[in-house]
Amino acid sequence: MSRFILPVAGALCLAMASQAAFAAHFTLTSNELSSSKFSQTQLLSEPYGFGCRGSNISPSFSWSGAPAGTKSFALQIYDRDAPTGLGWVHWQVVNIPASANSIPANVASDNKGLPAGAIQSRTDFGVPGYGGPCPPQGETHRYQITLTALKVEKLPGITAESTPALVGFMTRANALGEAKIVITQGR
Repeated sequence: MSRFILPVAGALCLAMASQAAFAAHFTLTSNELSSSKFSQTQLLSEPYGFGCRGSNISPSFSWSGAPAGTKSFALQIYDRDAPTGLGWVHWQVVNIPASANSIPANVASDNKGLPAGAIQSRTDFGVPGYGGPCPPQGETHRYQITLTALKVEKLPGITAESTPALVGFMTRANALGEAKIVITQGR
């Protein structure tokens, strides 16, 4: 039995190393976020009442190197440092077709601009659509932007009215790999 342990352990290590190496090729970029900051255009607009005076326009994203077997993607912008105890989901786009390799800037709340079939689900603002960053005055927050490659064409049971927690659960349950950008933003 011990003569089988070494080959099996070696095969497992090789498989994990191959998967990690392949995941390193899955990349996410944004022209608007190339300076590693959100611009005034992407910050939350004044009507939300958090003190920012941005234009609340979503940035564009593009990606490459998705894992084999990818059938769709999910995109999320999450503020891990929001003073809620749970963080804050600023944007969720799901059911992005596997044939897509980008999302344009300024996606409308009615999904105009998204690849066919993709939808925006509810955020922590309580409605679907992009809600820009607006850290409290004097604070710096880390915004994690994650594109998840999924093994299903559509997340089961997810609609525009689904909560961020449910979307997160279904995304993780169907994930093949992730590409990330982290933005540090202060005010």
